[in-house]
Amino acid sequence: MSYDRRARIEQMRNADRARDRRKRILTVSLSAVVVAGLVAFGSYTIIDKSDSDGSESSMTADGKGSTPAAGEKDENLATGPIEGEKSWDAKKLTRNHVTDDVDYPMKPPVGGDHNPVWMNCDGEVYKKAIPDVNAVHALEHGSVWVTYTDDAPAADVAKLADRVSKTPYSLMSPYEDQAGAIMLSAWGKQVTVDGADDPRVARFFAHYVQGPQTPEPGAACTGGLDGS
Repeated sequence: MSYDRRARIEQMRNADRARDRRKRILTVSLSAVVVAGLVAFGSYTIIDKSDSDGSESSMTADGKGSTPAAGEKDENLATGPIEGEKSWDAKKLTRNHVTDDVDYPMKPPVGGDHNPVWMNCDGEVYKKAIPDVNAVHALEHGSVWVTYTDDAPAADVAKLADRVSKTPYSLMSPYEDQAGAIMLSAWGKQVTVDGADDPRVARFFAHYVQGPQTPEPGAACTGGLDGS
């Protein structure tokens, strides 16, 4: 074989080897690009999911994304005045235990002398009127008392009953002698509301269920009179 022929064969082999090296480099480069793309996509998906979850959590935390369930106390609602609320001087609301009826100056009563036995107030919904003297004792323990007349719409009564049934330290009963169709009372506090969806309902509960007005915070709301 002549020198020129051997040289051409060697050149062809070198060209083949160079071409193989270029293919391997291209294959490796493409694989790296694909892997990098998959990693980037996966990272974006995780970050996007985290951001979404974080947004949902913050909406729930600040109260804008959901309505607090009955029985849950929203601290934002427990601040500021309540429109139309009436207050009585706690120092003038006597707290003696008596066995006779008491002639209260307001209806429903928001404090004063009362029976030694409290009305059960662990989310109790009474279908009949209850004794004032026992209900006032429940207020002394930090409960909210929801009362209504025959003028209250049945739908509102049902919604309020649902809220009360889910809220410890609350009770509900009909009360025919009161001024408004639906009223809420706590120790030394009272408000007349327009209906179950009136924002003042949630505010009153947030303020006064075991609120700062409570003379005996933490006292029992069970083991008293059950209304039967």
